[in-house]
Amino acid sequence: MLLREAGIGFIQESIDFDEDSILASSPKNFVYQATLGKYEANVKAFGFDDYPLLVADTVVTAKNQILRKAKCVDDARNILMTQSGDVTSIITCMIYQSPKIKLIDISTTKYLFNAFDLDSLERYLDSGEWRGKAGACMVEGFCKPYIKEVRGFESTAMGLSLEVLKNFI
Repeated sequence: MLLREAGIGFIQESIDFDEDSILASSPKNFVYQATLGKYEANVKAFGFDDYPLLVADTVVTAKNQILRKAKCVDDARNILMTQSGDVTSIITCMIYQSPKIKLIDISTTKYLFNAFDLDSLERYLDSGEWRGKAGACMVEGFCKPYIKEVRGFESTAMGLSLEVLKNFI
């Protein structure tokens, strides 16, 4: 969606990478290792001779915890309650490779959330929209009405630091 809205043409392909195999204690190290693993898998599968290659990943942290993708609804509830009424950092790493340039960027956007309304939280959990989302968080969706303050770019929180990328392509 971000690339489309920015008018950047792309072909989207997906290669599986096991993020559960990553052993990292810091959020920045974790997101870098995940992005690097996906990058290496994509280079092996597609190369970057015909087209540039762009790979990105995101990690969410709050209260000194790395909040991974929720495995079930109870996990999602606990992860979201960790963020409710607190500061949440969303860290995105991207690797862009073309024949002329290789860009590696790690950007952070911080959100201060008001406390989540519990009835709204349960409706969000019932919707299943949290599935596959780092930290079960959707700053453009469920979390949006609870944003009290933002420090950084929304695109970073949505999974790609578009403002950084556009400077290089």
